[in-house]
Amino acid sequence: MDLWLSIVLIAAGLIIGAVVGVFVGSAYRKKVAEAEIGSAEQEAKRIVEDAMKTAEAKKKEAILEGKDEVHRLRTESEKELSDRRKEVQRQERRIQQKEETLDRKLDNVEKKDERVNKKMKEAEARLAEVETIKKSQFEMLERISGYTVEQAKEYLLSQLESELSHEKSLKIMEYEQQLKDESEKKARNIISLAIQRCAADQVAEATVSVVPLPNDEMKGRIIGREGRNIRAIETLTGVDLIIDDTPEAITLSSFEPVRREIARVSLEKLISDGRIHPARVEEMVEKARKEVEASIKHAGEQAVLEAGIGHIHPELVKILGRLKYRTSYGQNVLNHSLEVCYISGMIASELGLDPATAKRAGLLHDIGKALDHEIEGSHVEIGVDVAKKYKESEAVIHAIHAHHGDIEAKTIVACIVQAADAISAARPGARRENLENYIKRLQKLEEVASSFKGVETSFAIQAGREIRIMVKPEQVKDDSMASLARDICKKIEEDLEYPGQIKVNIIRESRAVDYAK
Repeated sequence: MDLWLSIVLIAAGLIIGAVVGVFVGSAYRKKVAEAEIGSAEQEAKRIVEDAMKTAEAKKKEAILEGKDEVHRLRTESEKELSDRRKEVQRQERRIQQKEETLDRKLDNVEKKDERVNKKMKEAEARLAEVETIKKSQFEMLERISGYTVEQAKEYLLSQLESELSHEKSLKIMEYEQQLKDESEKKARNIISLAIQRCAADQVAEATVSVVPLPNDEMKGRIIGREGRNIRAIETLTGVDLIIDDTPEAITLSSFEPVRREIARVSLEKLISDGRIHPARVEEMVEKARKEVEASIKHAGEQAVLEAGIGHIHPELVKILGRLKYRTSYGQNVLNHSLEVCYISGMIASELGLDPATAKRAGLLHDIGKALDHEIEGSHVEIGVDVAKKYKESEAVIHAIHAHHGDIEAKTIVACIVQAADAISAARPGARRENLENYIKRLQKLEEVASSFKGVETSFAIQAGREIRIMVKPEQVKDDSMASLARDICKKIEEDLEYPGQIKVNIIRESRAVDYAK
């Protein structure tokens, strides 16, 4: 019991002590805090006072610095203003000096104008005097010479014109000779290379269709009873059969070579078979037509392959193959087209151009001849239409259009095709023409040459490839022969159609004859 009481008392004492300690601590801390607050207020007052003193000092210092800056700026502005005044004064002095100089120059110009006016008046007076003297001299010259001024002018101009004409003719002759030498040398080189590399037949192809017979009895079988067999053949093929006294042969006549070829193949088949009657004729003609069409297509494909020009429209290949059965003055047109193709390609290569277009244009240049019996128009126009239809290039179409000079050749390819066409057609043995046309061409050539003033006689020689012209020496002078030859060449080019070229050779001869007695 006493133990618990002791413990309670001790606990109560501890609690009371703790409470007293808390109160005592609180009072002590309060006292300490009040003391610190008082010292802090004093420190704050001291800091404020120091700040006020510092601010006052800085304010006075700033005021002093501002006054110094104002003084400095004022000094600088006054100095700058003074400098500007001096510059303005200097500029005013310079302007004043320039004005004085301009016044002096103006005075000098006025004085010069006065002197020039004075000299102009003197010059006009002298000019009037000179005109008077000139007029009197002209009048004196007119009296001495017996010519008026206009007559003298005409005389001088005529003399000058004759002298200039002589000089012009000499220059033309000199330049023409120089150009001919250079161009002929180069052209011969190119053409000789092209011809040398083109191997072609030298003899014109015969176009007569003759069917051989095993014996003369076959003629009667072909005619048939009351002529029914021959009528059937002529009706189905459109070809006339000429059966005459020629032994063991029948001649086929037709303006259309393809029909003539179909008739020839049909007859050969009928003769080989031996059975000849209208039904058999119809059957053989149909077979022959198919064979000829296949032959035409094959010929076109072979030509394209040999030419090496790439793809061509299939229908155009068939039309090209029909040229195998066309001839021009005895020359096979397909072979001629191939020759032109080869020569065009070689000339283009020698000139440094792409030969593909030139070869294509050369192969197709006469394509219109395959259809000229069936469509109205010249073979050139038909060829242009066909080329356009099958989408050929503009260069090829233009070359076809210009290869006979129907239009002016505007591209190098067209000029090359013209040259190649002339080379192929004009080579010896390539073509032939009948005697009547040959004589007419020579007569026309001589008529063109004789139509010029001063021509005495003219002779066409070398199959019309050269014309020799004798001129009257009293009418045609040496220096005008070159211009006369050129005029005759132009007239021949305009009026005549001919293969190759024609040489115009003018001869002038002067003779003096007298007799000693």
